[in-house]
Amino acid sequence: MNEVILETRHINKSFHDPVQWQVLKDITFTVDKGEFVTVVGRSGCGKSTLLYILSTMDTDYEGELLIDQEVMTRRKEAVLARIRNEKIGFVFQFHYLLNEFSVLKNVMLPGLKLGKYTAAEVEHRAMEKLKMVDVHHLAHKRANLISGGEKQRVAIARALINDPAIIMGDEPTGNLDKKNGQMVFDIFKQLAEVFKQTLLIVTHDPDFAARSHRIIEMDDGRIVK
Repeated sequence: MNEVILETRHINKSFHDPVQWQVLKDITFTVDKGEFVTVVGRSGCGKSTLLYILSTMDTDYEGELLIDQEVMTRRKEAVLARIRNEKIGFVFQFHYLLNEFSVLKNVMLPGLKLGKYTAAEVEHRAMEKLKMVDVHHLAHKRANLISGGEKQRVAIARALINDPAIIMGDEPTGNLDKKNGQMVFDIFKQLAEVFKQTLLIVTHDPDFAARSHRIIEMDDGRIVK
């Protein structure tokens, strides 16, 4: 039996300013361990709003969210912050690396924050993650001295540092050229198929989505496919 890593149960979300407007309607689905799932749909269909809820950043919704079979709904912010750091890795369109730090230190930061391992262990783990995405040779370079494609691979290594239950991505190839976009896709596919890492990626790129394991298509706040 497949292990469910992410589950939503009848999630509804409305905005109330200036008038009530329902942006998500009865969102119910599951993502299994090792699945590489993409979420697609035209701009304004609710993809980003859904991702914000799935990442536990938005708690103002109806329904239930479970991550790694643990209910997230109605949990205190301090608990959710800990869960986010431990269970969820994030990869965004923009890498959000800290330019004043080395590549290695950028990858280490979420691990140091979690406090589960010693600094030496976190450093070792960070180097292992950098090797997985083939940028370990850049470990001691400052983040502002590497290319855009390299920065996004470093961001993936950073997302992996705490061995998250799931990696969530918001247009992770949206700011990359075709060659680097392909490289990021190949890394995601390897993470899912070799390392059994679960991925949920919002994308506008139909080619990227078509080569993932499963596509969730949204339209007007609903899952239509």
